[in-house]
Amino acid sequence: MKRFDPAVLVLEDGTRYSGHAYGAHGTTLGEAVFATGMTGYQETITDPSYAGQIVLMTAPHIGNTGVNDEDPESRRIWVAGFAVRDPSRVVSNYRADGSLDDQLVSEGIVGISGIDTRAATLHLRDSGAMRSGIFSGADAALDPDEQLAIVRGGAEMSGLNLSAQVSVTERVTIPAEGERIGSVAVLDLGVKNATLGYLSARGLEVHVLPQDVTIDELLALEPNAVFYSNGPGDPAASESHVALLQAVLREGLPFFGICFGNQLLGRALGLGTYKLPFGHRGINQPVVDRATGRVEITSHNHGFAVDAPLTGAFESPAGFGRVEVSHVNLNDNVVEGLNALDIPAFSVQYHPEAAAGPHDANYLFDRFRDLVVDHLHETSSPATDQTESN
Repeated sequence: MKRFDPAVLVLEDGTRYSGHAYGAHGTTLGEAVFATGMTGYQETITDPSYAGQIVLMTAPHIGNTGVNDEDPESRRIWVAGFAVRDPSRVVSNYRADGSLDDQLVSEGIVGISGIDTRAATLHLRDSGAMRSGIFSGADAALDPDEQLAIVRGGAEMSGLNLSAQVSVTERVTIPAEGERIGSVAVLDLGVKNATLGYLSARGLEVHVLPQDVTIDELLALEPNAVFYSNGPGDPAASESHVALLQAVLREGLPFFGICFGNQLLGRALGLGTYKLPFGHRGINQPVVDRATGRVEITSHNHGFAVDAPLTGAFESPAGFGRVEVSHVNLNDNVVEGLNALDIPAFSVQYHPEAAAGPHDANYLFDRFRDLVVDHLHETSSPATDQTESN
């Protein structure tokens, strides 16, 4: 490994951070964002929500525990690039199957090490997430003006639809664990393995569906509920997913959405979404559940949010009845959850599966299970009453 080959991180405002090549050599472009988790780097880089983004880790030491075959959240690494301060020179964990550096090389992920990622984070907090590029190896010697022009020619996250890149292309079915209570259709917009495991563990047969599934194809599976996953991109560029969700809501099927799914529920209800200056990413975001007053420390990965009234119930502009904001971020008052009061639908902006933690919000999967069970009882009651009357 050529650990001390040169590399440079270039931001679209012209800011530059010089360091060393880490992972594959070459050039990569993406939106520069920062993640504040001190653990779970393998889960972070394999989270499909990070597609199209160069992720800066604020924790200084990365790679200590290597990588293994059990912790990935999807089939591959999705970050467009990876920036760290001090990569571990050795792997020290009995579960490790290899090093993070070697994994980045094998999957062609261009990275940079040896930069002050916290200084870069402060800059992004002040200036906002922006287009960026990592140039390493021979590409680090390109003219700085040429590098900046390449960065500024890259795609902006606003208006970008990345769902087709991360979604499955064919249906995948995961059997329910234990007693089967029903089935759930999961629209894969970048779903994580932990999410599917938690749904299955609650007695739900899980049908993972491609992002371009039609309402007729979805209903043909006769699901008892629908789930929208996390994922990358701008929710304003996902009109087909919004239309599909509106059709699901009109069918009266119970719905649960997380992260991107929360934003799409907001749009399906007729609300707007907007881009946050630098987003929420990491595993230490404080969120209050307004129903209980309980504060949860939660895992986040999003750059967009729902625009909704923070106090009181309001009418859905799209005609789905009353809605309330169920959760709010205590750092900046961003909407973190929606609860429909007249239809069986709710969502949260964060990650209740939260691999590698925290697990304060895991109860939301139980809430979804209860919603499905209640709906099954309600829909079966008329048939039961008719049978008894005969």
